[in-house]
Amino acid sequence: MKRRDVIKGLTMLPLAGGIVGSAQAAINAEGTGMIGMLGGENSAAGPMKFGPEVYRSLGVEPVINCRGTFTIIGASTLVPEAKEAMYNAQSNYVQLDELAMGVGKRLAELSGAEWGVVSCGCAGGMKITTMAAVTGGNPEKLVRIPDLTGFEKDEVIIPRRSRNTYDHAIRNVGVKIITVDTQEELEAAMNPRTAMIYMMPSTKPGDTGPLSVHAISKAAKLKGIPVLVDAAAEALTLNPNVHLADGATVVAYSGGKAIRGPQSAGLLLGDKKLLMAAWQSSAPHHGAGRDNKVGKEEQIGMLAAVEAWTKRNHAQEELTWTGYLETISKRVSAISGVTTSIRQPTGLDNRTPTLTISWDPAKFNASGQDMATYLSTTKPRIALSAGGGRRGAPASENLTSISVAAFMMQPGDDKIVADRIFNALSMKRPAIPEMKAPSADLKGRWDVTIEYFNEVSKHTFSIEQQDSNWLKGSHKSAFTTNELEGTIDGNAVIFRSASRMLADNVPFTFSGTVNGDTMSGNIHHGEYLTSKFTAKKVIQPSSRQRINVPVGPPLSS
Repeated sequence: MKRRDVIKGLTMLPLAGGIVGSAQAAINAEGTGMIGMLGGENSAAGPMKFGPEVYRSLGVEPVINCRGTFTIIGASTLVPEAKEAMYNAQSNYVQLDELAMGVGKRLAELSGAEWGVVSCGCAGGMKITTMAAVTGGNPEKLVRIPDLTGFEKDEVIIPRRSRNTYDHAIRNVGVKIITVDTQEELEAAMNPRTAMIYMMPSTKPGDTGPLSVHAISKAAKLKGIPVLVDAAAEALTLNPNVHLADGATVVAYSGGKAIRGPQSAGLLLGDKKLLMAAWQSSAPHHGAGRDNKVGKEEQIGMLAAVEAWTKRNHAQEELTWTGYLETISKRVSAISGVTTSIRQPTGLDNRTPTLTISWDPAKFNASGQDMATYLSTTKPRIALSAGGGRRGAPASENLTSISVAAFMMQPGDDKIVADRIFNALSMKRPAIPEMKAPSADLKGRWDVTIEYFNEVSKHTFSIEQQDSNWLKGSHKSAFTTNELEGTIDGNAVIFRSASRMLADNVPFTFSGTVNGDTMSGNIHHGEYLTSKFTAKKVIQPSSRQRINVPVGPPLSS
């Protein structure tokens, strides 16, 4: 799974993957569970307790991570070496430039790269590398960002397949993004104003084809243009690093994913001159990168995690992770109609064994989405992903499933997860009832008012088709017009659309009730939390008037 594929999950409900099944009632209830369905902002919180109950003391229920290194659920846990190093680092003061030089030198020794920098997450690393590319280390330019007036270099080229929500970190610098589709377009786009090329890793390590790291880097080197590779969720490769060996100038990693360093840290490896300019661009130095602060604890913790990486028995770790999945598989396979399969990792990105648990949704009266939602919103909470299938679909058409990723699980989680999934799949569920007759004809135009946290926005629904309970049309938002689809079940309505841009996707899942010519309810925006809406149907004038066709040119104007 590539980082750009992970982005697809960001438009979904945190943990569960969608608003479905038994969770829908909680979503529809006014003010209930709209931030977090287990209680959200309404959860009772008392004085903070130190120790294992630190989260629960604040009204926050922890999650067993069977999903992966998603930032929104904490990504990973620190390796013991990083935890100890950070504890020791916080006891003393140190000059941060001196620390960065010591850390950079040691990262170079460990990785085989020229230099290393600890950044504020992978995205922060992308930002300061872009700043380094446009300033060349000139502080007079640095303090002017994002106003690039007078800069010799102010463009960044990105292959279309690499455009993603994370390239906001690059756009924040104020550069002009040039999107290309082919190797030929990329080479034609390179010019004296090109500051950098940003890209995701090649589909296959060692790929030398068009738009691979190798092909892009070879062409860029002839023009003196640096190439930044975003390897955020990859397993770290050292001596040599695969992307630097393919010719990349700098490679960026997330510190709190596979490497299991501080969640707020990132790792940059590569060309020393560019990375020295990147360090100059970040805190503690002033300028547009001051907000990307990395403390002494994060620097030491990140270095300790890389040191630990060189000593970890990665093959044994994967065997342990597979053992977790075998425990779960053995338990749930005892249920008639449930099948399981374990897939071993083949690449570097999100490298983990994965267990897929499949069943016929018609026999269990539950889809994978239903099951994922249930497991993520009841205790103990489990974050996993769902795929395939529809409730009520015959087995001949498709099966439904949930997937368990093992690499972020903790010792003992496997038994808890096995019991939870077994019990959830063993529950007797009533057949899904037929939808009620629609209470209204919704065809037509609706003026929609959306209340965000601190803004009111005007939108429009144009519902063009209503086939019994099924609705289709369009949703005009503040900036885009998008396809709208949904259902009406009695007086309960659910619509879905998404404001899609090249590198971003803002989802709208409307759920509420209709009362004559008005609708109201809540909107779930995936990672962007929630809002409320009201809508009023536009009643077209009923008066009719014949239209006269003019004869000849007008005699006045």
